[in-house]
Amino acid sequence: MEQYTAWKAMIIAGEPASTWQKFYVYFYQAFLENDRWQQYLNGVVTTLYVTALALLLGIVLGIIVAVVRTAHDQQLPGRHNPFLGVLNAILKIYVTVIRGTPMMVQLLIMGFVVFASSRNYVMVGALTLGINSGAYTAEIIRGGLMAVDQGQMEAGRSLGLNYADTMRFIIVPQAIKAILPALGNEFIVLLKDTSLISVIGGKELLYAARGVVSRTYEAMYPFLGAAFIYLVLVMLFTWLLGIFERRLRASDRR
Repeated sequence: MEQYTAWKAMIIAGEPASTWQKFYVYFYQAFLENDRWQQYLNGVVTTLYVTALALLLGIVLGIIVAVVRTAHDQQLPGRHNPFLGVLNAILKIYVTVIRGTPMMVQLLIMGFVVFASSRNYVMVGALTLGINSGAYTAEIIRGGLMAVDQGQMEAGRSLGLNYADTMRFIIVPQAIKAILPALGNEFIVLLKDTSLISVIGGKELLYAARGVVSRTYEAMYPFLGAAFIYLVLVMLFTWLLGIFERRLRASDRR
């Protein structure tokens, strides 16, 4: 601590300092001084919490939208359900609007217009990210469902299964294996997009790094530290996804 104080005073005074001395001072004040590492840790916890909530909401919305739109597209000629048609049109508008507008704009609208009176910025951010992810997840799942041969559905129905059971036991298991890489990529993008909720006051990892910058007036180490943490989280997520994919491939060979 005494060494840090002396070297910091030397740097502030403009005296010549070695590369190691500068690194030590900037690293110490960015992560260790006043236990600032706890701010990053709290930010990581919030980031993972928001990711989990948004992921759950995105999957639920994605499955609902994909199943409804797939059911509409796979109706037999001359046997169109009017209610299904209206619902499909509404969901199509939802997907188009969400995919056609920037995430940042959606967060600002939700944070400062729709939920302007709320101070729970983390939940507002998680809700917005989940709604956004749901639109992209829906298209990924729908593409996987539509890619399964139509004969699989007909075979299931001929065995006496209803539409829901045919989707559950025959279509969905085949579609999951095809769409898993794309879903994994969407989840990784979602994890990184949690950094955007800082614009509405969400106290996640980037918010913590910006708070340290405002106190130390030195941006490189806090932002590099945040970037490194995001990289580690993404690599961990990718590793877990790879394990899941290998288990699915192993089950196919049995």
